[in-house]
Amino acid sequence: MNIDSVFKSYARSILKDEKMLSSAENIQHGTVSVLTHSIMVAKYAFYLNCIFNLGCDAKALVRGALLHDFFLYDWHDIPEDVAKQGLHGFNHPMVAAENARKVFGISPKEYSIIVTHMWPLTFTRVPFNREGWLVCLVDKYCSVLETLHIEPYSNKAVRKKFLDGKVKTA
Repeated sequence: MNIDSVFKSYARSILKDEKMLSSAENIQHGTVSVLTHSIMVAKYAFYLNCIFNLGCDAKALVRGALLHDFFLYDWHDIPEDVAKQGLHGFNHPMVAAENARKVFGISPKEYSIIVTHMWPLTFTRVPFNREGWLVCLVDKYCSVLETLHIEPYSNKAVRKKFLDGKVKTA
């Protein structure tokens, strides 16, 4: 089995979920959707783990990375009930983790990956495992590329490769 097949086998159940697919409707950074951003963070983290033999739990890594921004709203226009909980940058990891717990029944390791991915902004939630550190770092890398519009991927290309082109939004 090749590396793309293994990645897809870990990601499949999440990438078939309608709530996850709905994140294609929301922009994350620049012109990149939340769905594309999440897929690319998961892909890069998984590939780095494989290439450098980092010893991560590959399945938890992919699932946690895919769900790290599973907050299910447009962060540029935050719903009133969510806004009451605090600023998006500080609060969305907990929202994403709770959503992931409800929808996917995630493991404790997957939960920790999600809630710690915004460190150092969320300075009290420091990653404490390899998977969390890797997702935290790759998320920053992808965010910079996307914000500066130098991303080496597009929404359309990512949908075609990882979703068979099924999601038509964003």
